[in-house]
Amino acid sequence: MQQFFNLFIDFVLQGVDAIFRFVQAIWMWAVAQVSKLIQQPFQDWQPWKLLILTLIAIGVFWYLYKAMWELWDAGQKILAALGTLMAVLIKTVPQVLIAGLIALAGVFLLSVLDLDNMRRPSFMSGAGSERVDRDDYSEPTDRWGWDRADRRNRGARCDREGCER
Repeated sequence: MQQFFNLFIDFVLQGVDAIFRFVQAIWMWAVAQVSKLIQQPFQDWQPWKLLILTLIAIGVFWYLYKAMWELWDAGQKILAALGTLMAVLIKTVPQVLIAGLIALAGVFLLSVLDLDNMRRPSFMSGAGSERVDRDDYSEPTDRWGWDRADRRNRGARCDREGCER
């Protein structure tokens, strides 16, 4: 996922870089053309050429103005999107935390709980399977340190040191 995200960011950065290089090339060409035009003596120009020069200047400034406002609007939308992203990330922190706690509890139960040592009801035993008695008392103590007497008397909660009966 991280590799996909990095690839996507690189792709976006390359696209933005290509757009800026294209705009820079057009802008440099336009500035060079206008500077050549201004270097010529325009005092003895005919009025229609001055009118066209004025219309060109108005058009350039109009579209630069529009581009500036579009960039401003895009910047506002980017900041709003980043704010929304941060709000969603903060809003989902408790849900992610709860999911992590559920996973931690599940892993803990799976590592501690041993269902093989539990007695099963008679209806859960298979019809053709052999019945295994879990209380065969063949070992002197089980894995928790209960001895045979403790296993026979499961109601009296005994520990290793002694029992209160």
